[in-house]
Amino acid sequence: MLAGAGCLPQLPAQVLTVTPTRVLTGESATIRVTGLRPNEPIVIAAGLLDGERQSWESQAEFAAGDDGAVDLSIQAPLKGSYKTVSAMGLIWSMTPASKAAGVYRPPEKLLPQPVRFQLLRDGKTIAAAELEQFPIADGVRQIDLTGQLHGVLFVPAGPAPFPGVLVLGGSEGGLPRRRAAWLASHGFAALALAYFRYENLPPRLEAIPLEYFAQALTWMLNRPEILPNRIAVMGVSRGGELALQLGSMSPQIKAVVAYVPSNVRHRACCGENLVPYAWTWKGLPLAFTGPNQGGVEEARARIAVENAQAPILLIAGEQDHVWDSAGMTKAIVARLKNAHFPYPVEDLVYPHAGHIAGRPEIVPEWHGRMVHPVSGKPMDYGGTPEGNALSSIDAVPKVLDFLRRCLQNPRPQN
Repeated sequence: MLAGAGCLPQLPAQVLTVTPTRVLTGESATIRVTGLRPNEPIVIAAGLLDGERQSWESQAEFAAGDDGAVDLSIQAPLKGSYKTVSAMGLIWSMTPASKAAGVYRPPEKLLPQPVRFQLLRDGKTIAAAELEQFPIADGVRQIDLTGQLHGVLFVPAGPAPFPGVLVLGGSEGGLPRRRAAWLASHGFAALALAYFRYENLPPRLEAIPLEYFAQALTWMLNRPEILPNRIAVMGVSRGGELALQLGSMSPQIKAVVAYVPSNVRHRACCGENLVPYAWTWKGLPLAFTGPNQGGVEEARARIAVENAQAPILLIAGEQDHVWDSAGMTKAIVARLKNAHFPYPVEDLVYPHAGHIAGRPEIVPEWHGRMVHPVSGKPMDYGGTPEGNALSSIDAVPKVLDFLRRCLQNPRPQN
């Protein structure tokens, strides 16, 4: 045996940890490696199977610090599928392994999304760990609505009553379950309300009576799970337009959250509509605007946001390719300022985000060709994967904080 053999220092085992191992879909985890040599380059890969059993993958190379550790929450990759410091960069930067996947689809029935991480040295796995992303917290109850209203009430775990949120989807129709489940996971009794393209409701967004939403608010006011004077409305896209419209009409609404909204009422959507208007009130169509319209028609279609009796939060993306949500958000803020609106107004406008700005999920952001689920026409949400992801990471705590503040003390500013 050579002199000194067996006396070389032994490195500790290389360990890849994810802390915690279970998070809600909009929350971050800490991904860390220990037991490396100082400055050693190492690769971390991630993968998942989405709700359509499509494989998504990412990987990035990092250099260990002097302590032999890598921490994704404070270190940027040397190279890989993303470039900036981001604790969950390996998730949002994933791309599909197959050309068959055009967009990430979450697991159905609000099931968890497992994500597997591997530590690679010279292309070989030397450690592994797993994270589960949950769209709904343990103990959240679901109550199906019956009768004229179509939806599901998500009730948080713990003793009721809770502040309530009426949750409205956009031009895709159907039931906005995931956003309501997210809110209920954070202490709000959230009613996911469908208003078209669901069960016995109209197939398209046209001639929708606003009395339907007034009925939903009345239902919420009388539920034992909900604090009757602590109800907000949240909508996305056309649902953001609707949330602002309802906020301008309903003193029962104590906070308005509008994602990528419009400052005007748009025409019916999205196909061969029987009538050109989207909304009615007391049996009459509300004025709307659309292509090749302007002037008087656009002025009549502007939502009277200054009539709201509640704080308003607006979220938009400057690279929105569906419509100019950033420009329309700025128009809303200007109108409220000119009207000396007495309630707080907050706007979150993200420079590199598109039509999904601020959504409460950290998921793979890449997408290929997409089609609108109602019209069947190609669509482009806009934004970059990084811009969309960072808008979500920034917006999630701010939206929750806004709702907590407003629904605890929904009074005008002094």
